[in-house]
Amino acid sequence: MVQEAANSQRKVKVITVTGGKGGVGKSSVSLNLAVALCQLGKKVMLFDADLGLANIDVMLGLKVDKNLGHVLSGECELKDILQTGPYGLRIVPASSGLKQMVELTTEQHAGLIRAFSTLDEDVDFLIVDTAAGISDMVLSFCRAAQDVLMVVCNEPTSVADAYAQMKVLSRDYGVKKFKIVGNSLHSLDEGKLMYQKLVTVTERFIDATLELVACIPVDLNMRKAIRQRSCVVDVFPTSPAARAFKTLANRITSWPIPEVAGGHLQFFVENLVNKK
Repeated sequence: MVQEAANSQRKVKVITVTGGKGGVGKSSVSLNLAVALCQLGKKVMLFDADLGLANIDVMLGLKVDKNLGHVLSGECELKDILQTGPYGLRIVPASSGLKQMVELTTEQHAGLIRAFSTLDEDVDFLIVDTAAGISDMVLSFCRAAQDVLMVVCNEPTSVADAYAQMKVLSRDYGVKKFKIVGNSLHSLDEGKLMYQKLVTVTERFIDATLELVACIPVDLNMRKAIRQRSCVVDVFPTSPAARAFKTLANRITSWPIPEVAGGHLQFFVENLVNKK
């Protein structure tokens, strides 16, 4: 009873990390941000929500016996598949190479989102690493979060696809605020120019607000960390990319958590309902 009461009072900050196209570094951003928050003493859970092409466990060299595929088939519960990564990071591994995982129904997406409210884990932050694009699954996970981090590279296809994703989320799902993370940038000025391109087009065609929250520089240490099955904030903590991730993590700790539910399906929504 005491545990249930404590869980009902948890205030979990839920952040979805997404991007209009593949290859922009969403998973690297998600993982490094999650570990950087752990380094600040926060209790963090990372949900690998790229359900058909999961890679967080691979990036960390984790041996995973059961994943979300087993949860959806009824073989186990969500709590049974949790893995532990660097600095106590809790990881929800998805499956890789299973076609049925990318063909889930809307009801199955909702069931996954609701399942997080049943966990007994003490969590300050849930980071949701989505697939790329505008599938129903990606859009559902974005809407169910409190903040959406849009990872964008300074290339035409990345900017165009990010715009398309924000357009659908704004028009059809009521998501009106996006926090932009510029990735693989050669300078801060490059990041600002890329951001201005997005602002220019969204101001004309989308009812949404954008905010540039991080510029992650090109850093060879990122690739070195991946080869070591680790993350740059851990093995190269003073590198340019690591410093950028740590700055973003510090910034995120001050972002407010809503006091009440937003009127639609959300991660840990029971905690907000109980506060009414």
